[in-house]
Amino acid sequence: MNDDERLLAEVRTYQEKLISNAEEPIWERKWLTIEEAAAYSGIGRTKLRELSNQAGCPFAIWIGNKIHIVRERLDKYIDKQFRI
Repeated sequence: MNDDERLLAEVRTYQEKLISNAEEPIWERKWLTIEEAAAYSGIGRTKLRELSNQAGCPFAIWIGNKIHIVRERLDKYIDKQFRI
């Protein structure tokens, strides 16, 4: 297998992984984007961004400049809140 074939195989494997992740129901995913978390929780995108920018936010993880929301932690956070 030459370099081009190897690269093509890696790209296909990556594409398959992306497709399988997209087919996973949102309520089963470990991490959500802000948009997915807003759809899942009913909390607006702006409010989720505001909460995730606060120091010590229990449900947000920053990877580089991208926010990931840990679904289970978001659920626990919502359960403990009287008002958001």
